[in-house]
Amino acid sequence: MSRRMYIAALLPWLITGLAAAAQAPTALPPQLAAEDSTTQANGPVLKTNPLEALRNFEPAADEAYRLGKGDEITVDIAGRPDLAAKLVVGPDGCVTLPLAGDVKLDGMTRPEAGKAIEAALARYYDNLSVQVTVTKYTSNRVLVLGAVATPGEVTFEGTPTLLEALTRSGLVTGPNKVAVIPERCAIYRGSDQVMWVELRQLVESGNTLADLRLRRDDVIYVPSLAEQFVSVLGEVQHPGAVPVTSSSTLASVLADAGGLTDQAGNNAHIQIVDPSTGTSRVLAFKDVLNPIKSREIKLKPGEIVFVPKTGFARATYVFQRLNPLFQLSSLAYLGAVL
Repeated sequence: MSRRMYIAALLPWLITGLAAAAQAPTALPPQLAAEDSTTQANGPVLKTNPLEALRNFEPAADEAYRLGKGDEITVDIAGRPDLAAKLVVGPDGCVTLPLAGDVKLDGMTRPEAGKAIEAALARYYDNLSVQVTVTKYTSNRVLVLGAVATPGEVTFEGTPTLLEALTRSGLVTGPNKVAVIPERCAIYRGSDQVMWVELRQLVESGNTLADLRLRRDDVIYVPSLAEQFVSVLGEVQHPGAVPVTSSSTLASVLADAGGLTDQAGNNAHIQIVDPSTGTSRVLAFKDVLNPIKSREIKLKPGEIVFVPKTGFARATYVFQRLNPLFQLSSLAYLGAVL
């Protein structure tokens, strides 16, 4: 079934679920309510445009697929049917060719992979023209966690998209047993990027960004209505969402994320970002471990806790990678603080 047919088949019960959820409308979050520049007292200027941020976060529609570990490929060589082969990209990112041995293809587009195979075989054959075809996609996957029926990996043959990943993971149902679109979700990309998506609002308004294109290995986190958490990113053992309660401390949150990695350095700094206001706090890790000073550090649900690599504690690095909503005025302010 094509993606269009798949999404079209889902629309009737999606709309029903949204109608049920719309009985109690919620206030628009601060990051979506403000479309103009606002100035925080003693803080940076924040210009929020969430739709533009989503568009910048979304990969291009024509972005070439890159091979990954586990993908099955067919290698065809013009005029040399004897050299045709079906191969699997191994855990080390390589395929094994007769005579040439291991050739690393992980992360390459199909034309790039063809050139790499041509180069590996050039010692043994002249004027080869190699074509690589993906016959089975196994590395093209995203991970869905949180309030869904079946958390886990979702594999795609085409470009991963947000709505399809969520619906295939099973949306939770309301009292009337009808599946309901989550109000919002977070997409984690790597260890230093997070994007909040106000999903229900996008679907209700008919915005195509509701079915946002994703990248391989993105992590989608759907919080339950009663859950509160912060996002812990950067040099920690397990980046992602960490639940917080009234008794949570910054030290306990970092511990729940597995603690700092060696890349944080001996003089680590912790940066706490509030995306809803554009403000940031920078703390020395030694103060986090100080029982007296640590009691003064309060975390608010929705904040981002970022641990940069040693030598990369400048705000320019953090905000270029961490939050696309922040503008250069924010960087100038934070650069003076760090």
